[in-house]
Amino acid sequence: MIFLAVVFGILSGCLLSVLVGLLGRRRKLGFGWAFLLSLIFTPLVGLICVLLSDPLPEGYERWGCLGTVVAILGILFLAAFIFVLLALAAAVTL
Repeated sequence: MIFLAVVFGILSGCLLSVLVGLLGRRRKLGFGWAFLLSLIFTPLVGLICVLLSDPLPEGYERWGCLGTVVAILGILFLAAFIFVLLALAAAVTL
């Protein structure tokens, strides 16, 4: 039960990091740095860094669609890795 709570915490932290990255794509910090800061520290620290960063001129984005695709693929691979770990743990306990 505790393991599932940890998995839920990791996945929700990754989702919040993607959301912070999406906010950062219209700032000079950019999607990639905002996402990385949120993953390394916490989404709250990433959000503070994004809000302190200067906004880009109207109509510009950094890491537009590519950053979003990379982040979503990263989260999907993380979810697949956790699923494999759970399957292996269930197989070992049998």
